[in-house]
Amino acid sequence: MTTQGPSGHDPEVSTGRPVHGGIKPSQLRALGLRPEDVLDFSASVSPIGPPEGVWDAMRRVDLGAYPDPACLELRESLSQTLPPFQGKPVPVERILVGNGSTEIIHLLARVYLSDLGSDREPSVFQLTPTYGEYTGACRQAGAVVSSFEATSNPAFCWDIVEAAQQIIQERPRLVFVCNPNNPTGVYLGLEEIEPLTEAAAACGALMVIDEAYLSFVNDSWDSMGLPALDNVVLLRSMTKDYALTGLRLGYAIASENVIADLQAFQPDWSVNGLAQAAGLAALADTEYLPRARQAIDQAKSLLSDRLDRLSLTVHPSAANFLLVNVGDAGVWHDKLMRLGLFVRDCTSFGLPEHIRIGIRSMADCQRLIEAMETVSFQV
Repeated sequence: MTTQGPSGHDPEVSTGRPVHGGIKPSQLRALGLRPEDVLDFSASVSPIGPPEGVWDAMRRVDLGAYPDPACLELRESLSQTLPPFQGKPVPVERILVGNGSTEIIHLLARVYLSDLGSDREPSVFQLTPTYGEYTGACRQAGAVVSSFEATSNPAFCWDIVEAAQQIIQERPRLVFVCNPNNPTGVYLGLEEIEPLTEAAAACGALMVIDEAYLSFVNDSWDSMGLPALDNVVLLRSMTKDYALTGLRLGYAIASENVIADLQAFQPDWSVNGLAQAAGLAALADTEYLPRARQAIDQAKSLLSDRLDRLSLTVHPSAANFLLVNVGDAGVWHDKLMRLGLFVRDCTSFGLPEHIRIGIRSMADCQRLIEAMETVSFQV
């Protein structure tokens, strides 16, 4: 386990700017490439593109009108679409829509890590390796971030009993668990989440379960009962679910008190009108997510099998991406980028031997396989 303060020297996090997937224009310019020349495997979103209805919905948006700062219609649609909460639709008062779930992560840090004369040092506990924005947002709020590292055997799993004990001992204000985890794809069951939730409750911590990739998990368990506990927040990403990366859309499910606390700090109009319209149209397409999961399963199976033949270690993943041990992530990233293929170098996760591959179409994955076969003879 490592503990890192707000003045840590890691340039990725000390500036509050974690590394993310996605193609940066500056990188392409340096290589003389255009965006249309590159396939982006570094971003893990639905591989079948936005639902068809999204485009028509956005065309109908009046760009001269302010969007609803409360996102009421979208929250009402989520209420009706989400699995039941205590046998009934989720109350809209328990839902907050944000400019991507990352905005809500920053709101949580701002609201719950402010040192308002408390004798309790603002601190955060997280299971790692994981999404860098938890550390970035919490360090910006002046908190100390404690990381509980996964074990190597079995690969990237945690000792849940020890983690729960550590939570009680450290008494953090926030506990972050990404489930399924980014970048490893490890998916914790209810029997593993519950001890962590109970430990957080025992020391008065807010338990944040980031389910950004949940929609791509086959046979997932129903976590909707957890927000009945006042100390649990679920985060979801419509950006990833519906390939709305350029719009940014996410939401939180929590107690009415937690949602009210976050709303008090959320800027008006942070979710624009185009994103709200796109979200409503996406939720109306009830056949979309099953189609996306089917496409992911097929392409992921192809990738896993073919990369295994290259003697690369492909870690089991419940999400729409694969973590692959290639030996030197930086070398593979650079060589693939020169071939017009962009993967996620996982050095920023503390995994310099690994790359993360987001699942795209079968044709795109076949092109990546051929490129990785080429690179495998060069390294």
